[in-house]
Amino acid sequence: MKVQTLIWTMASLLALLNPNKSSAQDWPNLEKYKKANTELSAPTEDENRVVFMGNSITEGWSNANPDFFKNNPYVNRGISGQTTPQMLLRFRQDVIDLQPKIVVILAGTNDIAGNTGPMTLEQIRDNMLSMVELAKANNIFPIVCSVLPAYDYPWRPGKQPNIKIPKLNALLKNMANEQRVMYLDYFSAMADDRNGLPKALTTDEVHLTKAGYTEMEKLVKKAIAQVINNED
Repeated sequence: MKVQTLIWTMASLLALLNPNKSSAQDWPNLEKYKKANTELSAPTEDENRVVFMGNSITEGWSNANPDFFKNNPYVNRGISGQTTPQMLLRFRQDVIDLQPKIVVILAGTNDIAGNTGPMTLEQIRDNMLSMVELAKANNIFPIVCSVLPAYDYPWRPGKQPNIKIPKLNALLKNMANEQRVMYLDYFSAMADDRNGLPKALTTDEVHLTKAGYTEMEKLVKKAIAQVINNED
């Protein structure tokens, strides 16, 4: 197992076990980006700031391709192992307070894995809806992302994500349509015939290689440009 994959897997296990008192007290991990948020200057008038809210897929993006964030007005606020209720609790601090024009929300796979307890697909969808509603209420344009393909979870095998993720994505797409916000379909562009990720795109059936992130970058940059062009 590669070191990066091992780190992500351990983070997911820690989220499950809550092994120490401090992590239990800061369940949504508000401390992780607290200092970085205070050091981030307000966006300039013509800056199209985009915050990426997510889990290890998002957090790992900065390591796989740092230039993607350095060369664009993009802010990474992913936390490995997190579920949608945790992201919802930190959404104001890690998204709204940063005054972005757009938020890209990629979440749900850790909910299916049960990282913070049992979650129905409808509950996951509703947490995503709450983030969308918060964004819209604060004049931020949300991009709702499909959950990426996953054939199985190395830290929680047998959860059948290859069956549940397509069902969740259908709920997310319907929600995005009802809210009149953009739905970004990573799944259809990246899935193999197992509803998993092809070997070239993944290190462990869940986390991505640099090639995997390259596929995502093409899709998300197109979606961001479309949102900006529609609102200008």
